[in-house]
Amino acid sequence: MKNNTKIVSAGRKKQYTQGVVNPVVQRASTVVFDTVEEMQTAIKERADRTLFYGRRGTNTHYALQDAITELENGAGCALYPSGAAAISQSLLSFLKSGDHLLMVDNAYEPTRDLCDKILAGLGITTTYYDPTIGAGIEALIQENTKVIFLESPGSITMEIQDVPALVEVAKKHNIITMLDNTYGNGWHFRPLDFGVDISIQAATKYIVGHSDVMMGVAVANETHWPTLREHSYLLGQCTSADDAYLALRGLRTMPVRLAQHEKAAIQVAQWLSEHELVDHVRHPAFETCPGHEFFNRDFDGSNGLFSFVMKEGNLKSINAFLDALHHFKMGFSWGGYESLVTANKTMAKLRSTTGWEHGPIIRLHIGLEDVEDLIADLEQALQVYKDNL
Repeated sequence: MKNNTKIVSAGRKKQYTQGVVNPVVQRASTVVFDTVEEMQTAIKERADRTLFYGRRGTNTHYALQDAITELENGAGCALYPSGAAAISQSLLSFLKSGDHLLMVDNAYEPTRDLCDKILAGLGITTTYYDPTIGAGIEALIQENTKVIFLESPGSITMEIQDVPALVEVAKKHNIITMLDNTYGNGWHFRPLDFGVDISIQAATKYIVGHSDVMMGVAVANETHWPTLREHSYLLGQCTSADDAYLALRGLRTMPVRLAQHEKAAIQVAQWLSEHELVDHVRHPAFETCPGHEFFNRDFDGSNGLFSFVMKEGNLKSINAFLDALHHFKMGFSWGGYESLVTANKTMAKLRSTTGWEHGPIIRLHIGLEDVEDLIADLEQALQVYKDNL
């Protein structure tokens, strides 16, 4: 099947839909059995979409897991209550005390906090590496290096990594690779096709798409799926059937939404690239974005998320700009139908090895509003920014 057909059809077995279009919402904690034989069979087959216990999942969860597994070309998908949980659980499933982790330096801030505040306390050491290092990462590998973690593009500074080069080095040293694929979402980029072992997403973003569900997913290849599946279960990771249903509903329209997000974001980014206050735009589809050549080579498209760097600025000008916006709301997350904005006067505190030698960086998520309204909003807010320099 081609991709559009796949995303409409995936996860819609009769076992899940029971004669209707969408999989039913099956809420359960306890699963009851009529005979000892039935219960023993369920215990034996609990990893194979057999109803066993609510934490293992119901048919609603199985439908979503099947759909995302098919989307990302994996062996299985685990569900989590947030994207941060998906990242932490994936790492904890394969790291133990005494191990070493290579973490990309442009990682999502909660991922950095996990490394510095939780993993460090468990005796797991972390080395942060330049996202543009490519095959040069081999020089950072230690005897106890177990995982290389990628995020491409980075969630604020948007560097795109040379995934095939990193994977080649990892396989040479028998190291597990994990990639935060929230930007690529399994639609525009499929990490497992490039040899990555585990692809992680905050399904909160584009899969759900409506800013009303917290959820994370991790898709593993055949080698690592059994460990990820069982460790996630043992550490109590689960989601509600209602949230799984909403994620399924969002998944069906994701390609259409992404196309509109992408089109609008490129228009806004182009306008910003020509603005007198803007130093450069960090949109993966633009040559001014580090790693743009890898984006062109590996991705099928972009979405609504990008950043732009100011030539100069201070806390006063940034705050004035943010307060002046009307259509862009301040808030965490992205991937919903609404436009959002966040800003950083400096990236220094979020860097360990690469530093930040540019001006303030502002990140936008372009929603589904009219582009003309969004540009007009930015234009008047940038004038306020200028007035407060």
